[in-house]
Amino acid sequence: MSLFIQIHPDNPQPRLISQAAGILRQGGVAIYPTDSCYALGCTLGNHQGLERIRLIRRLDERHNFTLICRDLSQLGIFAKVDTRDFRLLKSCLPGPYTFILNATREVPRMLLHPRRRTIGLRMPANPIAQALLDELGEPLLSVSLILPGDSLPLADPYEIRDQLDNRVDLIIDGGQGGLEPSTVISLLGDEPEILRQGCGDPAPFEADH
Repeated sequence: MSLFIQIHPDNPQPRLISQAAGILRQGGVAIYPTDSCYALGCTLGNHQGLERIRLIRRLDERHNFTLICRDLSQLGIFAKVDTRDFRLLKSCLPGPYTFILNATREVPRMLLHPRRRTIGLRMPANPIAQALLDELGEPLLSVSLILPGDSLPLADPYEIRDQLDNRVDLIIDGGQGGLEPSTVISLLGDEPEILRQGCGDPAPFEADH
């Protein structure tokens, strides 16, 4: 049975955030809120947690996970960011976007695109996610909480508990979640390219901007 913690969505209680971070540090798999939708996550070096998430989502090895970072300096450890990209990222993060960037050597091989050394990175504007990342001091490996056969993410914490209580170690109830994943933007080419329209406004990345 997983631990079900109710954390205030705007003012996360430090004691509960510390408890949640402890579970993740010990190899746990957590469900937590972001500024787009609820997500499944574990720490970067947690290979067993990664496999558990793959089983829950029924993902094959080609599915890319996203690194959830607390700030731009942490993001810069794992991605190659030039001046143009940095300005763009600074202007819209934190926010409901996933950026595809060239990866640095700090990124474990198992997280890389099989043919290109690229990685997806996020910096969500959600107080619970931000507090958790601050407490951990390292990024989370994450995917949206969309179960096999579903087209939308699970959004109700009690429904999440009903369906996944025995399959994860921690469920953070941060209120009703969103129904759209993040907007995905590739920064690999000369111009930003929108790969998936989600809840993030695509306007800053469209060609006429």
